[in-house]
Amino acid sequence: MKLKTLKIQNFRAYQEETEISFDNMTGLIGRNDVGKTSILDALGIFFGHKLCKYEPTDKCVYSNENDDVIITCEFEELPSQIVIDATSITSLQAEYLLTEEGTLSLSRVFNKGKGTGAYVANCIHPTAKNAKGILLKKNDELKAIAQSLQVEANDNRSNVSLREVIYQSVGDLKLKPQAVSLSKEDGKAILEQIQNHLPHFALFRADRPSTDEEAEVQDPMKVAISQAIEDIAPQLEEVKNQVRDRALAVANSTLSHLSDLDPELAMSLTPDFKADPKWEGIFKLSLSGDDNIPINKRGSGVRRLVLISFFKAEAERIKREYQDRGVIYAIEEPETSQHPDKQKLLVEAFSDMAEKDGCQIVITTHVPALAEQLPVESIRHIFRNQAGEIEVNSNRDDVFKLIARDLGVLPDSRAQVIVCVEGPNDIAFFRNLSSILISEGYVAPDFDNDPRIVLLPLGGDTLRDWVNGHYLKNIGKPEVHIYDRDDKNPPKYQPTCDAVNARADGSIAFITSKREAENYLHPDAISEALNIQVVVTDDCDVPTIVGAALGVNDRTAKRKLNRIAVKKMTKERLDERDPNGEILGWLNEIVRRCS
Repeated sequence: MKLKTLKIQNFRAYQEETEISFDNMTGLIGRNDVGKTSILDALGIFFGHKLCKYEPTDKCVYSNENDDVIITCEFEELPSQIVIDATSITSLQAEYLLTEEGTLSLSRVFNKGKGTGAYVANCIHPTAKNAKGILLKKNDELKAIAQSLQVEANDNRSNVSLREVIYQSVGDLKLKPQAVSLSKEDGKAILEQIQNHLPHFALFRADRPSTDEEAEVQDPMKVAISQAIEDIAPQLEEVKNQVRDRALAVANSTLSHLSDLDPELAMSLTPDFKADPKWEGIFKLSLSGDDNIPINKRGSGVRRLVLISFFKAEAERIKREYQDRGVIYAIEEPETSQHPDKQKLLVEAFSDMAEKDGCQIVITTHVPALAEQLPVESIRHIFRNQAGEIEVNSNRDDVFKLIARDLGVLPDSRAQVIVCVEGPNDIAFFRNLSSILISEGYVAPDFDNDPRIVLLPLGGDTLRDWVNGHYLKNIGKPEVHIYDRDDKNPPKYQPTCDAVNARADGSIAFITSKREAENYLHPDAISEALNIQVVVTDDCDVPTIVGAALGVNDRTAKRKLNRIAVKKMTKERLDERDPNGEILGWLNEIVRRCS
């Protein structure tokens, strides 16, 4: 199951119902104390996370006394069936528990802001006589309804079978939007099964001491110890028996000597082991550096990086154990105590995680250096409007302008030439390849360090790219466009390429002679980087071929090719794959336009 949206109402600062949509990667951006943490806490409360306990004080102070606190999560990619018991297999659709769009919307309702929070399904549900509310009826009640309708189920012991024939007999169920309680009978049983399919919610907070004694560290360490103990269980059993035998021998010898002094007392005592040893509690695993400095004595940035790594390891372990469930990784302010270089690596790591099946990443931040690296489609801007109410907006130009203004994300005014490519994978390709050429002594644009060159994906992949794109398109600087030919004839971008080349401002555009950038990679570079053997031609679909060899989707394969395999390229390998010097020609045109 995959989280699609969250709605919160009367929860802390969110009085009016507020909806937040979620993608594989979602960045909650806003100023301090605007409500980012409350969104993560609302998710934690819904999923029953141990760090998120609902308290009556969480009710919005501006709500009325009788108002409920409601936290609603909507899910897609639902299980095809729900197994209530061995003889009762049904589905959310068959029980009319889905929305009009075919999603599952569950609310956790705290009545008047109190209680433990009852679950209800917001769905298109029957309202017709004999069909209304039958999900909450007992078997005897369902049999009575079926008898009154003069229908008989295949199995009268099965509530699922009885509901099915009742629905069929009623005919027009008069389906209407309803909030269906899941508090008893089969409603409760279905809820329990739904909860077994819900994503695992893993939360990493910002305000924590960050030592190796924390649960996020100790839990995976305990798992490592438990697995090690399980692997050597026979040897430990032998040790336990040896200890038992020797201890009993000492005890029996003691009793023998005691019988010389007090036979009656000795007869009343019997050697007995009360419990087996708890091996897990005997061993303790921690981390120390080469200089034997423990992790809790290291800098806060190092500690936090280690903790995030432990956090990921534990969440991935849970995902392995519950393979039919997804995982939502919620990380609050991951940039805390991190150097900007590490912030960039964190965003890249989160992006890689978000591409895994069943993984969703949610991060919060108010730091420009991290916010500007987030994909624009992932950004959710949280702010207070003029009326003082919290709003959450996304994917609108005015929203991106507001974020850039609020956080201080500024365009690079030093640009002299703008290099336009199709997307982030092309950016990685050219950055890595150019860096290799420079390291071998060749003249090439330094995309990483030369402020005169701006490498821009045309889709505005990150907030920084979006800001630069909107600023640079009006400053009259020459542009170098590079497009993939793909497998279309004529190429998809031929009209765009012709239009750029028709300008009189020094701009120039190219279309690859090969299918796409990945076709310029040498197969030896791919083999060394990814440990696979592939044949690369000018026209083959390299990401698909590599994805099949690695057992990953095309998108993940494309990222690996452009971020890992390209780093194994050399000038010699480039010459072999590009004997006409096509790529070198593009790079030379970029360098020539730097003033």
